[in-house]
Amino acid sequence: MHEKKMSGLRVLALAVVVGAVAFGTAQGRGQGPAQGTAQGRSQAAALRTMHVQGSVHLITGAGANIAVQLGNLGSILVDTGTAQNAEQVLASVRQLTPRPVRYIINTHSHPDHVGGNERIGASGVPLSGRGVAQVGAGNSAPRAEIISHEETLNRMSAPAGSQAPYPVAAWPTATFSGTHKEFFYNGEGVQLVHVPSAHTDGDTLVFFRRSDVIATGDVYSTVSYPVIDVQRGGHISGVLDGLNQLLALVIAGEKTEGGTMLVPGHGRISDEADLVEYRDMVTIIRDRIEDMVKKNMTLAQVKAANPTMEYDGLYGNAAGWSKDQFVEAVYNNLKPSGSASRR
Repeated sequence: MHEKKMSGLRVLALAVVVGAVAFGTAQGRGQGPAQGTAQGRSQAAALRTMHVQGSVHLITGAGANIAVQLGNLGSILVDTGTAQNAEQVLASVRQLTPRPVRYIINTHSHPDHVGGNERIGASGVPLSGRGVAQVGAGNSAPRAEIISHEETLNRMSAPAGSQAPYPVAAWPTATFSGTHKEFFYNGEGVQLVHVPSAHTDGDTLVFFRRSDVIATGDVYSTVSYPVIDVQRGGHISGVLDGLNQLLALVIAGEKTEGGTMLVPGHGRISDEADLVEYRDMVTIIRDRIEDMVKKNMTLAQVKAANPTMEYDGLYGNAAGWSKDQFVEAVYNNLKPSGSASRR
C-alpha cells in the first residue's frame, strides 16, 4: 500500500513539473494572454502522456493540456495544443490508440489550445465517414468534427468580414449557442458547459461523465492566477462563476481525496480540494481589490498594497501572465463603468 501511494505521489509530482513547462511554453515571456500564446516557443516541446481515470488520458507539453477520451469508436481530443506541436500530439495519440480522431472539442480560441486544429483535424475521420462541411474550405474531405461554443468560432473566424486570425480549416465545424451541449460517445455521456465572460467569452468545460473527468480549459489553472483576456470578453466575475460551476459538478472521493478529476488548461491533475483552494484564493483577491476600488484607490495604489501577497509564491511567477497583469485586469473589471483607468 505504501509503495502504491508513493508511486501515485511521483506521478503527481511529474504532473506538476510538466504542467508548469506547458504553461511557460504556451504563454511565452513578457507577453499578454493572447499574444504570448500565439508565439509559444520556436522549439517543439517534449510531450508526455498519463492516464487520468476511466477512459480519459492527458497529453502535456503541447502548449496547453490536452485531454483524450479513448474508446472503440475512436478518440475525442479536448484542445489540440500549438501548431508547431501538432505532429507530436498526433504521435502521442497514436501511441494511445490505433483508432482515428473523431472529435476535437475546443475550450476557447487561444492558439495554445487550437493551434493544432488544422493538422489534427485533417488526420481524423468523422463518425459518419463522410466529409465534414466547412464554409469557405472548398470541397469537403473526411476530417474530425471540431466542436466549440459559437463565441469561440466568432473569435477564430471573420464574422464581420475582417481578416480571420486562423485558417478556415482550423475553424470549428459544429457549434452550440446555449449553456449546454450533450452527446453520448464511447459508452459515456459527454457534457459541454459554456461559461460566459470568464477567461474569454467562449469558454467551455468538458465533462466526461462515466470517467468522472472534467477538462476545464483556462477557467482553471494550477500554475497561474486566472488569465483574464479582456479583449476577448474575459471578466473576473465570469471566472468565479466558472469556478463555482465546476464545484457544483465535482464530487470528492473518500476523505476528500480523488473523486472527480480535473484536467486544467495548464498545470497538474486536480481534485475538489485543489479547486476549492483556488476558488477561495480568487474570491479573496477579488474582494480585496473590490474594497480598494470602493475606497477610490488608483491602480498604482492597489498594486502597491499587494493584494495577492500570500499567494505569489504559488501563482505569481507564471511566464506571460504576471501578478501585476492579473491585478490590473481585476481592477479594470471592477472599477465603475465609464471611469478612466487611473494609474
